[in-house]
Amino acid sequence: MISPRYFREIPQRYRLEAGKCKQCDSIFFPPRLVCSKCKSNEFETVRLQDEGKILTYTIIRVGPDKFSKETPYAVGIVELKDGLKLTTQIVDTDLEKVQIGKKVKLVFRKIQDEGKWGLHCYGYKAVLV
Repeated sequence: MISPRYFREIPQRYRLEAGKCKQCDSIFFPPRLVCSKCKSNEFETVRLQDEGKILTYTIIRVGPDKFSKETPYAVGIVELKDGLKLTTQIVDTDLEKVQIGKKVKLVFRKIQDEGKWGLHCYGYKAVLV
């Protein structure tokens, strides 16, 4: 069950919040406790931009059980305007239109249902601009 982890990650999933090192200005998503560049442990919370471009992608045709009803679907690595890269599902488009270099915007969507009570887990997905 992923519930405790999911609730800890709500600021990142819901508001795209990252940690910015106060010493070297490196940005980490999800936030870290220690900067991997300068070893500082002082961070400020910053909100990431929600626009970027597709760096690479793949089409999932045989997905895991929780996502088998959604196949085929696209998953890609998106570089945001602030330079961060993240992996996300690319939705609301024909798969033929997904291409490297295309502009995307991150949107808030349901990711999955969890457990027998159907806890709704939300987060970000990318749509073509």
